[in-house]
Amino acid sequence: MSYKSVKFVIDLLKKNGFVFRSQKGSHIKFEKDGRIVVVPNHGSKGVEKGTYYNILKQAGIEEK
Repeated sequence: MSYKSVKFVIDLLKKNGFVFRSQKGSHIKFEKDGRIVVVPNHGSKGVEKGTYYNILKQAGIEEK
């Protein structure tokens, strides 16, 4: 069972000013102020809890 959907994570990054840069295979890159965050997109599997919190940490986003 995934923790968050890929769409949720992407929408969260976009709301925080990140923009899509590229996609290679199942990994989507977003960038803001030289900071790059990679979101794995493995179909309907979603994003696991640990991966989700690592993405937030890399992006410098505090969970509300």
